[in-house]
Amino acid sequence: MSSSIGAVQRVGIVGASGFTGAELLRIIDRHPLLTATVLQASSQAGQQVAALYPALTAAVGDAVFDAVDVDALDGLDVVVLGLPHEASLAMVPSLEGRVGCVVDLSAAFRLKNPSDYPKYYGFTHEQPEALARAVYGLPEFHRSELAGASLIATPGCYVTAAILALRPLTQANVVDTVGVIVDAASGVTGAGRKEDLAYSFTTVDENFTAYGLLQHRHTPEMEQEIGAQLLFTPHLAPMNRGILATCYSRPVDDNAVSTASVLDVLRNAYRNEPFVHVIDGIPGTKATMGSNLALVTGRYDERTRTVVTMCAIDNLTKGASGGAIQALNVALGFDEACGLDRIGVAP
Repeated sequence: MSSSIGAVQRVGIVGASGFTGAELLRIIDRHPLLTATVLQASSQAGQQVAALYPALTAAVGDAVFDAVDVDALDGLDVVVLGLPHEASLAMVPSLEGRVGCVVDLSAAFRLKNPSDYPKYYGFTHEQPEALARAVYGLPEFHRSELAGASLIATPGCYVTAAILALRPLTQANVVDTVGVIVDAASGVTGAGRKEDLAYSFTTVDENFTAYGLLQHRHTPEMEQEIGAQLLFTPHLAPMNRGILATCYSRPVDDNAVSTASVLDVLRNAYRNEPFVHVIDGIPGTKATMGSNLALVTGRYDERTRTVVTMCAIDNLTKGASGGAIQALNVALGFDEACGLDRIGVAP
């Protein structure tokens, strides 16, 4: 099913009751060419959307979440899946030929090597054809492949920040592709809307902790897209939204690198990008809150021979739902920035 530029596209969201689903509804409400017509959520079926998310009242009225039903998605222009990985894996084949474009927010179609799934996600990937046609949904580096795509694999939130901080340097052969370190912290919404003691107020408040040491499931995705062997350590920060990734790498040639040259590489890479801005200062998550903005910077420390690059994003927007809509805009031939904000809500 092809979309005509300028025609309003009907969107179905499966898993609409999660944080990424709510963020999608917020973005779609201001998008002139998308309308959310089917909202499915198995755990909240029959519940009014506005009762769960009062902030969406003006957008959704008295709409309720429907039970998950593939047949109810038939004929839609776009279906966005905000489901667990294996649930998305099972559903995508049943949507082929029945909807125009599928945008998957899970990791089910991000990794090009199927053998990574048992090791990092605990399941065998049984959809090689779909995996082969899925396009990685980061327009900054996959814009040409996204045009006309029928299956978009939305990047992980941590991964988005790490790619934006590092990939220009690996592509330009500025840094060594072995021994890269990604040290990143995320707000609690990155874990999704779940009842879990680990994400309760008393656990998270006034606490800052690392998790997923050594074998976090985002590691192969980062290595695939950055083109480097790396060590990734995620942290949970006591805030609702945001990701700050601080990345460390070694220069290929000590005599050819400086803070100015690192910043030049980043600026050249993102010169024409609508949502990535390279700054001289230090990025902070609050500046990106509620927007699709990514703030990037870089430094070179001569004393330790270390290139330091940083990226701040909102994990729910550029790191998930906003990035998904940006990629969808490209796939449908819309203005890439349509429905998306480049200005955070801070202060």
